[in-house]
Amino acid sequence: MAATLQRIERLSSRVVRVLGCNPGPMTLQGTNTYLIGTGPRRILIDTGEPAIPEYITCLKQALNEFNTEIQEIIVTHWHLDHTGGIRDICKNIKNDTTYCIKKLPRNPQREEIIGDGEQQYVYLKDGDVVKTEGATLRVIHTPGHTDDHMALLLEEENALFSGDCILGEGTTVFEDLYDYMNSLKKLLTIRADIIYPGHGPVIHDAEAKIQEYISHRNIREQQILTILRDDFEKSFTVMELVKIIYKNIPDSLHKMAERNLLLHLKKLEKEGMIFSNTDPDTKWKAHL
Repeated sequence: MAATLQRIERLSSRVVRVLGCNPGPMTLQGTNTYLIGTGPRRILIDTGEPAIPEYITCLKQALNEFNTEIQEIIVTHWHLDHTGGIRDICKNIKNDTTYCIKKLPRNPQREEIIGDGEQQYVYLKDGDVVKTEGATLRVIHTPGHTDDHMALLLEEENALFSGDCILGEGTTVFEDLYDYMNSLKKLLTIRADIIYPGHGPVIHDAEAKIQEYISHRNIREQQILTILRDDFEKSFTVMELVKIIYKNIPDSLHKMAERNLLLHLKKLEKEGMIFSNTDPDTKWKAHL
């Protein structure tokens, strides 16, 4: 278990972490939200969940402590534990002007509503730069966890805000493994020194952590290919593969493992390594 995270912690001269006060199995000790910059107006990355008054109290305390206001809000992706606090911040933390809230668009594009529609997202694109006093953030589109996921490179520290692409402990879930693996490889090429994740503690050896994530998925992929190639005349359902690969985990976890394995199979099919047929259940077989 990672060390207990403080609710408000100055991580560097230009990064303050404010914990979202929403601990849980998927959020670990809570969503990490970050105030970025050194001046009287700073960028807030992510906003935690809706209706968490302790978070609003902590955020107000952090703003007072560092004598600053929110310049704008950037959310790393659409999930509610990252966008959910927007309305509460707008309502409870007064600002001179209407808050500008930025994110990447969904892909395929769809309408996104903040609360009752009283505010609109301002959409960023890959490569955009957002600046504040003491900090320059570069947007990196990293789909896979979600289609709109972004990481942000803090250029002054060569540090990555990884959202849910990489976590401070454990591994993350994803919607599309093909995209997710490409995103990990993209982040590896940046050669960042440090990662400020969406959940969990700071990662001080960025390259090693990204390699660990890539290796973890590659090992699972090799297990699947070995089974399909060793018995190449047979087709397997996802659950048949789950019972072989995850034979040491309790049956109660097989459903979650099935979802995970299906995403691996879809990636391998996209790459032309395997194919599926329906007779009547979907079954998978190796390409020779």
